[in-house]
Amino acid sequence: MTTLLIVFAVILGIVGILGSILPGLPGPPLSWLGLLLIYFAGAPITVKFLVIWLAITTLVTIIDYVVPIWFTRLTGGSRHAGRGAIAGMLLGLIIPPLGIILGSLLGAFLAEVMFAQKSTADSIKSAFGAFLGFIFGTGIKLIASGVMMYYIVHYIYLGKSLLFA
Repeated sequence: MTTLLIVFAVILGIVGILGSILPGLPGPPLSWLGLLLIYFAGAPITVKFLVIWLAITTLVTIIDYVVPIWFTRLTGGSRHAGRGAIAGMLLGLIIPPLGIILGSLLGAFLAEVMFAQKSTADSIKSAFGAFLGFIFGTGIKLIASGVMMYYIVHYIYLGKSLLFA
């Protein structure tokens, strides 16, 4: 049973990292579940450590939703730019990772031109803001999930006897 928990913890950690990049997968929450499984497998993790990482996971998830809007508004963009960036990113999944990046930029730009009736220069500025917000949100999710994956692996090596218990 312990080995199964460890295997699922590693899988959740990896999927959490992927989910930090791919839309639709909640990256940091999946990574945190990996930490929780390692705890149940008998790793020397404290409840305080899990609660702190749960708070970090919650904060990162909230920031990921707020920051793109804030960056878009900061650069003069409308809500259309944010929606266009998300639509472009989803279409860009066909050719990852370049398609995700270019799709986000192009989607925000086209949405500003077509729906917000903005000039080309203003639309480029708004698209850049939406893109920066997307990159920042993705970056903080990757960092959080990467650190949690580090702890998953660290506690597996620290408690090698867990595998053979």
